[in-house]
Amino acid sequence: MKAAQQRAPQAGQGPQAGARGRRAGLAAAAALAAGLSFTVTATAPAGSATAASAAGQAVNPGTGGTCAEVRGKIDRLEGRITPNDCAFLKRQIAFGEAPTGTPPAPGDLTHPRVQAYLDIFADDATLWEAGGPPQRGRTVIGNSITNSLRLAPELRYRGTDVVADGAVVMFGQRNEITVAGRTVSYPQIARNVLSDDGKTMQARRYYDRHELFKPIAPELRPLFDGIADAPGGGQGGQGNRGGRAPERFRAEEVTARLAAWNSGDVSALTGRMAGAGLTGPGLERPLATEAAKTAYLKRFFEKADVELQAGQIAFGATTTYVEWHGTVTVTVTDANGGQRKDVPFGIVERFGPGGEWELSFDTLPLIADNNTIGSLYQRLAAAGK
Repeated sequence: MKAAQQRAPQAGQGPQAGARGRRAGLAAAAALAAGLSFTVTATAPAGSATAASAAGQAVNPGTGGTCAEVRGKIDRLEGRITPNDCAFLKRQIAFGEAPTGTPPAPGDLTHPRVQAYLDIFADDATLWEAGGPPQRGRTVIGNSITNSLRLAPELRYRGTDVVADGAVVMFGQRNEITVAGRTVSYPQIARNVLSDDGKTMQARRYYDRHELFKPIAPELRPLFDGIADAPGGGQGGQGNRGGRAPERFRAEEVTARLAAWNSGDVSALTGRMAGAGLTGPGLERPLATEAAKTAYLKRFFEKADVELQAGQIAFGATTTYVEWHGTVTVTVTDANGGQRKDVPFGIVERFGPGGEWELSFDTLPLIADNNTIGSLYQRLAAAGK
């Protein structure tokens, strides 16, 4: 459990949690200063959407291109859309719409749908999927999607809430697969950093793998089981302060928010989003009340000891995506009685136009050990036969 689950300690209070928060803050500040992790750096041209966002100003929705060819296939598309962004969006949507037909054989990179997927990536691209190390190069990435399509050949998706900000595209999507004869629908954020030709150089995928295994593993208790607003506590995902939406997220808030995640400061995380409805893994409907949102994050920090760093930010006209990535330390039960293990982990926050606050992360490593996860994939493969 976190040393601090409410307000992060001030200097001289709670040395372990305080030191951790200071380390996180210094790391984020260094990243900002070096311009390594963000699209919102000093390299943004004056007057651009990114520069305006970094100054805390509203983004001009008319900045950049329109990519009219894909707008009818995405629920909401915002941001500074370059021709490279548009080329990427076309490839991303083409793969999501393509039928698999006969699933590819193991290692078959010539399969048409595998080819459609590889067309998204640069030759030396890296791809991080939930729970594993980065995959590097088109051959490794191609073998990975081949295995995925063999497990879930019916995979389709549609773009939901997409923000392009120059070289960064946050592609919100709604995936559908079939597991044991049942249709499973779940959200995903595909975070992409693009090259000059609109190919993905670096990608990360944020989704909750627990959703994939619900039909075949009903015994796996959800992390957030039982957490919801009390009856009459809120409606429609609005917060408990008259439904007033919080202010737009600004780049200068990154350091403090990163420290709040790394120190388990629940009150800082929820306080900034007072009035917002919280959507996240394991929730049937958005949480409206402060009590429910606090309970949700406390449950998270009881299981998750995170060490995160700041990733990419994408600013749209009404929507902002913020990425945090690193590791989560979990207790793994084994023949020796258990041990602590660091697992690759990340969180994406979406701050939406109507005061929405959405979290995307994987709960599976927080509720299942490595042996259980391996057996789940074996059961998933058997269910498809």
